[in-house]
Amino acid sequence: MHTPEEFEKKLWKAIKSDRTMMLGLDGVEDGHTRPMTALLEHEGRGPLWIFTATDNLLAQRTREPQRAIATFASMGHDVFASLQGSLVRDDDRAVIERLWNPFIAAWYEDGKDDPKLALLRFDAEHAEIWLNEHSLLAGVKMLLGVDPKEDYGDKVAEVNLRG
Repeated sequence: MHTPEEFEKKLWKAIKSDRTMMLGLDGVEDGHTRPMTALLEHEGRGPLWIFTATDNLLAQRTREPQRAIATFASMGHDVFASLQGSLVRDDDRAVIERLWNPFIAAWYEDGKDDPKLALLRFDAEHAEIWLNEHSLLAGVKMLLGVDPKEDYGDKVAEVNLRG
């Protein structure tokens, strides 16, 4: 049986490793989300930082904090999550300096001073997290006629991410 802290730790570790999530504004565009690369500076709690362009709708609509939603699936499909929180444009130069890397630089012709550069800050407050740690074992059990649902009873949790 996993504790909420273990669920949360697995989530942050997976996001730090895999980075891509679907991000959108709650109640805007009929729940439309878009793939974004989220950077996590530290193991553990966010914020998540997202480099984007000034013409991106998320950058344009978040001059003031907005309610946001994100969905995440790890590359190995062992962690899934739905996150809710606050999204705001935060062009913090110190954060840009700390997180700048060749992958980000490839998107901005004028580097860190590119006028199209925008930085978003997502402060996740709540998540529902699903762990799929034993999918291979569940598949084998199904082949042997065992009900795989029993393995998933303790693999989902509602987690408060506010600290």
